Amino acid sequence: MLCTLSLSSCTEYLPVSSGALSGTATETPAQWTDVAPVEIIQLETGGDDAYSVNLWVVELAGDLYVCAGDNRATWVENIEMNTNVRLRANELIYSLRATRITDAATFEVFAQAWEAKYGNRPRNESVDETYLFRLDRQ
Repeated sequence: MLCTLSLSSCTEYLPVSSGALSGTATETPAQWTDVAPVEIIQLETGGDDAYSVNLWVVELAGDLYVCAGDNRATWVENIEMNTNVRLRANELIYSLRATRITDAATFEVFAQAWEAKYGNRPRNESVDETYLFRLDRQ
């Protein structure tokens, strides 16, 4: 029982996947001031076959970014088939579109912001090998 309690207390920090997100659907804000400081968001991909994961998020120049590093995870594969995603933070859900970024200069700015927020740079910084996505308003 102690093991179950200790695992459930840190579930939000584990890369656990689940299905469709629940929360209050809301309009995408003009500024991400309430979302940008959040340590971990949930991102839903897959359209009708919803798949969601816990991810770190970084804000750059008014846009949110998520990164899978060089891991071609299920959520990355889903985005390659359907760029429509939903993000949940603070119990609010935003409908967005994921755009893969392969520009080295943008990746460098992202890596600096990632390090400032989370204390380390991304493990693989090759834009050709990593999966960095900007979350655009629909």
